[in-house]
Amino acid sequence: MTGPHPTAQVLVVGAGPAGSTAAYHLARQGIEVAVLEKSGFPREKVCGDGLTPRAVRHLVRMGVDTSAPGWSRNRGLRFVSRGMTLEVDWPEGHSFPGYGLTRTRHDFDQLLAERAAAAGAVLHTGTKVTAPLRDAAGRITGVSAACGPDGVARDFSAPVVIAADGVASRLGLAMGVTRLGKRPVGTAVRRYYRSPAKHQDPYLESWLDLRRADGQILPGYSWIFPLGDGRVNVGLGVLNDSRTGTTDVRAMLAPWLERTPGEWGLHGEEQADGPLRGAALPMGFNRLPHYHQGLLLIGDAGGMVNPCNGEGIAYAMEAGELVADLVPQALSRPAGPSRERVLERYPQEIATRLGRYYRFGRVFSSLMARPLFTSLVTRNAVRSPVVMGAMVRLLSNLSDRPGADAVDHLVNTLVRVFPRDRELSGRPS
Repeated sequence: MTGPHPTAQVLVVGAGPAGSTAAYHLARQGIEVAVLEKSGFPREKVCGDGLTPRAVRHLVRMGVDTSAPGWSRNRGLRFVSRGMTLEVDWPEGHSFPGYGLTRTRHDFDQLLAERAAAAGAVLHTGTKVTAPLRDAAGRITGVSAACGPDGVARDFSAPVVIAADGVASRLGLAMGVTRLGKRPVGTAVRRYYRSPAKHQDPYLESWLDLRRADGQILPGYSWIFPLGDGRVNVGLGVLNDSRTGTTDVRAMLAPWLERTPGEWGLHGEEQADGPLRGAALPMGFNRLPHYHQGLLLIGDAGGMVNPCNGEGIAYAMEAGELVADLVPQALSRPAGPSRERVLERYPQEIATRLGRYYRFGRVFSSLMARPLFTSLVTRNAVRSPVVMGAMVRLLSNLSDRPGADAVDHLVNTLVRVFPRDRELSGRPS
């Protein structure tokens, strides 16, 4: 690259789970990484705060001590639907640990950013990226940013730039990477409550029969996730779909909480700990391509939320680790076609790892938008521990490959039926 001496070998825009994971693994390999984060730490983020074993695996790979104070461990999921309750433990497989975790995003992101900084990444907080810098061919070569409380203008440059700037992904949008309107988007709201009766529950609780005031069943679920510090995270998420009509998701939370036992402390305002907050869930790779003009998109910036269950952190961290595998190989080659070929492997590898599963997920979410299908699932799934155990593996993407048992083989076979999403690698469907 020509021009001023680069700030780093890699710029990561955003210090959420995706950006910090990428920065950590890059720095561990000796790559000079600068992470640009618009906020300071700690910070508020809207999230369910639940981490499945798929996410726990990536925390362990980053050397995070998940037995330290601040983490709350859970055994599995408790499903509630139409008056029935069923508890399903997380599967213990070769690839994933048999437990999940909760921790609030208030300091979760900070912990990961500190892991990246300890590995050698340079973290710039209070640095709001305002525009991409491009060369004559339109390829990104860095970013302009407003730094500090006074918004001092500064340019950062690097041979490789990674967008980890969340659901809005202003950097991706500025580079011409837009959302795909036909792919699913969810809306979620959450609130914290003080609940001595539930804060140490060994299960994450999900209520499946989510209904509007008019009684129509909706594609989504509500949750009570124990935090182990005297509080629980309660909330609900709904898939946005034209077939279900307009839904005021915020207005649904209080009526649902009134259905919970009074001793849980989830009624009214007395036990509430903070305001009700909401956020969009960019599902099913709804922003493509994941590599464009030198920019790699990871996490919510690439629409990587699982369309089956609304989980985003595990896939954000997975994408962060994947780019950290490929970028050092690219940087070892001279700028030009040779380096470009390596970077273009990123969307191809995403397609190989998750293309079939996310295509299945989009079909599943489309079916859940049909009230008859949703009614069938919520009426019957909770009746069978075997069926629900298989659904947990399928919808949380927790099967071993190759399969460790008959359920794994069944789940893997079902996913293989679906063709790869060819749009992921930049080819038309």
